[in-house]
Amino acid sequence: MVLTDLLAPDSVVQGLDVGSKKQALQEIASLAARRTGLPEREVFDTLLQRERLGSTGVGHGIAIPHGKLVGLSKLSAFFFTLAQPIDFEALDDQPVDLVFCLLAPEDAGADHLKALNKIARTVKQPGMIDALRAAEDAKELYALLTAAAAQAPAAQAS
Repeated sequence: MVLTDLLAPDSVVQGLDVGSKKQALQEIASLAARRTGLPEREVFDTLLQRERLGSTGVGHGIAIPHGKLVGLSKLSAFFFTLAQPIDFEALDDQPVDLVFCLLAPEDAGADHLKALNKIARTVKQPGMIDALRAAEDAKELYALLTAAAAQAPAAQAS
């Protein structure tokens, strides 16, 4: 799985100005709806329902909200830097300023988990978090993410 198959250049946003987790999810749903053609409310409700199961704030200022949607034809990823860190109820209780969203078709099965794993491996590469925070624009963010994803080690076979 290649991150460029999931993340389009116009699905990367720098400096999203939101004040809360709910507002962030609304803005993410708005962009995702425009890119996927699905109703914004459906996307928002799916992300919110997933958050109710437990925060997708994974630590180190990163959140990876995700969900499966009826009517979505392929896996789609979105990346946002936030203008100001927000409380995301993250595992480490640190505020979040980097958000990677993954939407999957309802029948995605293991591909959904593989994509989440790919995203996690990409952002865990040494220096990646600092580089994303220092990026000057969305174009640079996209270049960092796709170059890093190409270099991320493959998942270990079990």
